[in-house]
Amino acid sequence: MTFNSLAFRLFATSAAWVLMVLPIAGVIIYQLYRDDLQNSFDARLEKLVTSIAVDSMSGASEQPISPKNRYEPLFEDARSGWYWQIAPLDNKQAPTLRSASLGDAGIELPIEHEIKPDADGARWMNAIGPAGESVRLVELIDNPGPPGQGPRYSIIVAGPIDWLDTRLANFLTRLATALVLTGVGLVAVTLFQVRFGLLPLRRIEQGLSDIRSGKAEKLDGDLPTEIEPLQQELNALLASNQEVIDRARTQVGNLAHALKTPLAVITNEAREDKGVLGRKIVEQAEIMRDQVNHYLDRARVAAGISVIGRSTPVHEVLEPLKRALERIHRDRNIAIAIDCPSDARFAGERQDLEEILGNLCDNACKWARGKVAVEVAASTSRRSSGRLSIHIEDDGPGLSDEQRARIGKRGVRLDETKPGTGLGLSIVTDLVQSYRGSLRLDRSPMGGLRVDLVLPSA
Repeated sequence: MTFNSLAFRLFATSAAWVLMVLPIAGVIIYQLYRDDLQNSFDARLEKLVTSIAVDSMSGASEQPISPKNRYEPLFEDARSGWYWQIAPLDNKQAPTLRSASLGDAGIELPIEHEIKPDADGARWMNAIGPAGESVRLVELIDNPGPPGQGPRYSIIVAGPIDWLDTRLANFLTRLATALVLTGVGLVAVTLFQVRFGLLPLRRIEQGLSDIRSGKAEKLDGDLPTEIEPLQQELNALLASNQEVIDRARTQVGNLAHALKTPLAVITNEAREDKGVLGRKIVEQAEIMRDQVNHYLDRARVAAGISVIGRSTPVHEVLEPLKRALERIHRDRNIAIAIDCPSDARFAGERQDLEEILGNLCDNACKWARGKVAVEVAASTSRRSSGRLSIHIEDDGPGLSDEQRARIGKRGVRLDETKPGTGLGLSIVTDLVQSYRGSLRLDRSPMGGLRVDLVLPSA
């Protein structure tokens, strides 16, 4: 998964969305839980202070009495953080009633801090408890006897804020753990989803690779509905390309027959004339025939290059060529060593590869003293066509820099004692250039000539 790949883009956007949404969802859930827990805590305090107010004021005539029902067992534990207190507001000489947990200590009165009551008449305040702990207070103002006719008393119930904070901290830990596990799971599922969703594209890639290497002629296989139109259009394009090439080859063949017959007639008629004009016509007609054959061959090669999927196993061309050349030069004991991978394939016509290798290997055998080496190396790429590197060298006398510069010219021969027309290397050069390859002559470590040939690989 590279940075610029479609899979990376899908995965990155999905993962970024997950990593952005989960923290936001966590903050919202935490705030909702905190508010709910706070409301529950306040409701508990309000219930306790109401119950204590009813028990302490309803049965009293002038002064409140200590409530019989303690409601909360922690009211009995010293410094537990849970306290209640009933303090006089109008008659300061009246005693103050306290829970056992409060002991002799007192609690601040919210009414003295001028805190406004809520709709239910309760005042809320956070304060410091007798043990230095943070507590939340709720206060009701009531009087013994009939409402509004006796001295007022402050009835307070306090609960520890640490109790609230501890539960919030525990919830936050569990929530964070759950969100982290959820995030990891969602990222893993996203990765699987991207891989599984883009799997048909990998099958298309493999199918196109098979077409390019000649293993298949069209894109086959069952593909998802969204990709079927692409499959159909690609197959139609391949079929159309093949039809164009077939028509071009037919026209080239027709042109060849249309030209060769008149040239043959002209040549035969001119040979009947033994004069200078007849010889000149024969000479020029043969030149025309060579030129026609040359350019028709180039047109055929160009058409063959345009065909997708044409490939030739290099090893199947080199082995018969080796046996043939060793038989031709058996009187000189020429040995040809071939180092070629079995899967090396040339992206082109078999007869063109035979023409190229046949000319180069035959030339190496003519000049070699006893050894000719052919080495083939193929490099492939998933993004583009690979390259086929072929090195042919001999242990002959070799060539100078000047000779290597001259030998590629059409019809040039360095040694008239050797058989040939001087067109072999020129034909090879034309074929190699037609396949957008390269050919370079150099000195071989064996002492002779080294030919470095680069062709397209299937």
